[in-house]
This record gives sequence, structure tokens and C-alpha cells, in this order.
Amino acid sequence: MSEVRVWVDGARVAPDEPALSALDHGVTVGDGVFETAKVDGGEAFALSRHLARLDRSMAGLGLPAADHDRVREGIAAVLAGEPIPFGRLRWTVTAGRGPLGSDRQASRLTYVVTAVAHDPPPPSGAAVTVPWVRNERSATAGLKTTSYAENVVALARAHEQGALEALFANTRGELCEGTGSNVFVVTGGVLRTPPVESGCLAGITRELVLQWCRAEALEVREETLPLEVLAQAEEVFLTSSVKDVLPVSVLDGRELAAPGPVTTAVREIWATHAARTVDP
Repeated sequence: MSEVRVWVDGARVAPDEPALSALDHGVTVGDGVFETAKVDGGEAFALSRHLARLDRSMAGLGLPAADHDRVREGIAAVLAGEPIPFGRLRWTVTAGRGPLGSDRQASRLTYVVTAVAHDPPPPSGAAVTVPWVRNERSATAGLKTTSYAENVVALARAHEQGALEALFANTRGELCEGTGSNVFVVTGGVLRTPPVESGCLAGITRELVLQWCRAEALEVREETLPLEVLAQAEEVFLTSSVKDVLPVSVLDGRELAAPGPVTTAVREIWATHAARTVDP
């Protein structure tokens, strides 16, 4: 496994070197936000869109706006040196030092940036639905916060069943999202995905798939979908910053075309547009 490159509040540190206060509110109560971007050829993909979403998440938590220059400083530090051919870049901004409870105190934000090389995603993979739900009315619905425990539990369930992703419904029984991905389905030959009102994260790759497919006259609908749509779907694929467009080959034990014709068209559109610029 490649060593993780770490930068904390202005300095590169060793991956196992203590670098955060034990009283950091991001550690004690998960009071922070983060972004994950793909590293391709040593560069971060769609950086501007990720920074814009960081702003939305910070505002949603009631935190001060993050310093983009500070984030970019950390990104430059972890991407310096030998280029990472393909990998994961993550930056985290927490509320900083705080009390042991949920109350906040005025504090300087904490900035952490990490990067690591790893293998590109597989050509396809399995997914399973899980019994837990997303709360579309939660105070943190649609925010990319560091409070990720429910995703850890759900993803562990998926891995126990030989799958790479777990899919959630929301409290209304509607299809929502994966632990770290958005989901698209094809029914009646039409591409569909849950709207953000379902409680799903407004994924950067999701956003670009919608934009680029529509630019190429490929119909894609954002609409409320019952979780049961997965049992009838002709094709299913996941989108995320590191997975790009990943066909689902097996869903809850049911084999699917991976990729099917619509997914193939989406992947071709993605590849064409993504090749034009690193920061679409």
C-alpha cells in the first residue's frame, strides 16, 4: 500500500505523527466537513467544484467559510514531488479546538489535506441494499460531513456480502444513495437518478454526468424513485469522484448487464468530456 501524504495546518507530517489536538471538535464530535477528489496524472480533478461544495457544507454546519488558499496550499504540498498517477485526494476542515460536548467555542479552523496513490476502480462491481435509511430531513442531509459512522457500518455489511457498495433508501422508502456514491438506474431504456430532495449528496460526478449527458442529448431524469426500482432496473451504475461511472454487475444477488448500452453511452460521454479539462 502506498504511503499516505499528510499536511496539517501548514506543514507536511508523517502519516503516524501526532498532529491534531485531542480536543479538536472534528475528533470529539465529528464537527467538520471534507471533500474527496480524484488524482489523475498528478492533478486534482474538478477542484473548483469540490471547493464550492465545501463552502456549502461549511455553511450548512454553521461554520465560518473555509480559506480556499489554505486548502490549495495543502493540496500543493501533498501533490508535490513524485506525481501520483491515480489516487485519492482528501481535505478536511474542522471547527477546531472545542469542548468535549456538542457546544462550540470560538476557535481557529483546523485544515488537514491527504493524498494517496491506489489502483483505479474495477470495471464493475456488486452492490447490496441495507436495512438502514438516510434521513432526508436531517440537519446534515446533503452535507459532506465527517460524521461518517453510519456509512462505515453499512459499507462493512456490503463487504461481508462480497459487494463494494451499500445502497440506502430514505425514510420515505425512496431510493437515495450509496455510502460514498450516487446511484443511477435505467428503466424502460431511460436513465434516472434520485433528486437531491431525496437526501442524497449532490455528488460532483453526478452533477457532471447530468450536465454532460444533457449536452449530448442523452435523456436523464432526476425523479423520485421507490427503492423497489432496483429490482426491475435494466442497468444500474454508481458515480463518485474516484469511481467515475462504475457499472453494477450484481445487485442483491441479481446479475445485471455491466455495462449495458445506456451505461456504455454514459461512460463514453464521460471519457470524452473529462479528457478536455482537469477542472470542468
